[in-house]
Amino acid sequence: MNDNKTLKSRKTPVHFVPLKRHNKPSIIFLTVCSKNKKKIFARNEIHKLIVHSWSKANFWAVGKYIIMPDHIHLFCVNADSKHPDLKSWVKYWKSLVSNNWPSPEEQPIWQNNFWDRQLRNNEHYERKWLYIRNNPVNHGLVENPDNWLFQGQLEVLF
Repeated sequence: MNDNKTLKSRKTPVHFVPLKRHNKPSIIFLTVCSKNKKKIFARNEIHKLIVHSWSKANFWAVGKYIIMPDHIHLFCVNADSKHPDLKSWVKYWKSLVSNNWPSPEEQPIWQNNFWDRQLRNNEHYERKWLYIRNNPVNHGLVENPDNWLFQGQLEVLF
């Protein structure tokens, strides 16, 4: 079977096991989308709900993040070697958010899967952050990325 054909027909991402580098967990860049690209995330109450859910699901630590209307970008590291499974962690905090979602008519809110990429080093983290931080500007939502309210940092990852 042709490997290129297999990759092009893939409907869901492959989630590789995060590796440690120099006895430190690797930073994972994660993108999670709303179901059918619904623009439901960029609201104050939802921002607080998502951040609260990450705080409760604390076996992974969230670094910098940005919440767009229809998707979320975040950087995270495994904070508890007893719970290394990224997929379970994402499922857990997504369920916390879903169970406390203030607008039932917007359910279901999540796309079934997510996209993840393991970063090589701190420099890659900063470069990727600068790129995604400009998402609200690139989408015409604000003129300056500092004016986007739905972003932050929960933990220092490096």
